[in-house]
Amino acid sequence: MSDAVMPDLAAVAPARAALTIRMHERDNVAIVANDGGLPPGAVLPNGLVLRDRVPQGHKVALVDLAAHAPVLRYGIPIGYALKDIPAGSWVHERLLKMPDARGLDNLPIATVKPEPLPALEGYTFEGFRNADGSVGTRNILAITTTVQCVAGVVEFAVQRIKAELLARYPNVDDVVGLEHTYGCGVAIDAPGAEIPIRTLRNISLNPNFGGEVMVVSLGCEKLQPERLMPPGTFAIVDERSVADVGATADQALDVVCLQDDAHIGFMSMVDSIMATAQLHLERLNARVRETVPASELVVGVQCGGSDAFSGVTANPAVGFCTDLLVRAGASVMFSETTEVRDGIDQLTSRATTPAVAEAMIREMAWYDAYLQRGKVDRSANTTPGNKKGGLSNIVEKAMGSIVKSGSAPISNVLAPGEKLKAKGLTYAATPASDFICGTLQLAAGMNLHVFTTGRGTPYGLAAVPVIKVATRSDLARRWHDLMDVNAGSIADGSASIEEVGWEMFRLMLEVASGRKKTWAEHWKLHNALVLFNPAPVT
Repeated sequence: MSDAVMPDLAAVAPARAALTIRMHERDNVAIVANDGGLPPGAVLPNGLVLRDRVPQGHKVALVDLAAHAPVLRYGIPIGYALKDIPAGSWVHERLLKMPDARGLDNLPIATVKPEPLPALEGYTFEGFRNADGSVGTRNILAITTTVQCVAGVVEFAVQRIKAELLARYPNVDDVVGLEHTYGCGVAIDAPGAEIPIRTLRNISLNPNFGGEVMVVSLGCEKLQPERLMPPGTFAIVDERSVADVGATADQALDVVCLQDDAHIGFMSMVDSIMATAQLHLERLNARVRETVPASELVVGVQCGGSDAFSGVTANPAVGFCTDLLVRAGASVMFSETTEVRDGIDQLTSRATTPAVAEAMIREMAWYDAYLQRGKVDRSANTTPGNKKGGLSNIVEKAMGSIVKSGSAPISNVLAPGEKLKAKGLTYAATPASDFICGTLQLAAGMNLHVFTTGRGTPYGLAAVPVIKVATRSDLARRWHDLMDVNAGSIADGSASIEEVGWEMFRLMLEVASGRKKTWAEHWKLHNALVLFNPAPVT
């Protein structure tokens, strides 16, 4: 990790004393780390006396800041003082003018050429090998829906399948309905409509579903099954012969259409879904876990409910783990366009080639234009919770978010809804919305998800295990049965970024192997899929 994202733990005072964290030697602010914050009159480790009460995670001025002076955190200006701010004062969003967005021209292009990271060999997990060469961490029957209209019927059928059939197939982990709010009442041929369609198609082909594609259609919707899954969807992409790849080779699309004349009444529809599902369950049940290298992991990293500790503890630890995964030959995706937009120069400089850098710029420009059509900009990203947690604006949030990507070269870029086809570190362009980002990373092919949070969120996905990482020890204590990793130990000095990064890496292998369940899996906490649809609704 670079100096810009390594907290100065020497500035952390002994327990019960005032605790502050400064991220970079140039910084003229530090954040308060104490649970509950600090009162006026508290003496900081450097001898500075607080003039105001400063909540936990919020910034204190380390020097006198003149009006219009840059306020530096992570070594960069996160804002400009709107008035004189004396040393020891609470520095919050109402005192700052946000910097303008960095232009997308004259950027450093593939200028960072780090020494290759040493290979990390010998790490494995127990996964489900698929016909196309991908590997699942779970063995799930997914029922794809073409339109929201069928969601209630599918949910009823899924509950019956779980109650009446699933126990007969011990190697199958779950049955999920891929419910969404798309499929009809949309301008399906408009520019941008290809995004939700390819997203749903590629989710249906996620490695955790074993290539068993089953579709439930209404019949009259705009998104017809043949448009969702056109011929060639099941094409084999590795070199194994058709005889070796099982039922998905040249397989006709398996569709239950609720408007078919053969369905007489509601239960006829449900019985048809159950009978079709049983055929897929039998094939999935024949699959067994086998030992595969850690290079078969496809990990999506994401943050939500972020606070000022996100960029101090959890996200740097995820960044260190990202480097471990890349060293092991795995695939890692980071996303959230508005949350990395202000670090675009950091990203383009790390691109492996000019073409990769230009692809990132193209995705950023597309999203800039998308926001402009809605007459908003990146500043609309930060939430009341982000600000309560100490993040003054999107620039500060972005600097803490981008460190999830670690230090490895960025070798690939995906547009929203596209499927991952490369190893290494990928920028997968998505909105920053937790559930939309997760949905798009599912479509890209992730088989394991890592989600950091400072304010706390019970986020989860039915299709992949979600490892939740708390930024603060207080959150980990209060949400002890929702958080899987406590990165708050970094802030209090009881663990290092490297130690927590290794903890996450080892936990990933255990979770991917099915030997451990995440808390979200334990409680069956599953967010709905939300397809990103920038095209008009009619």
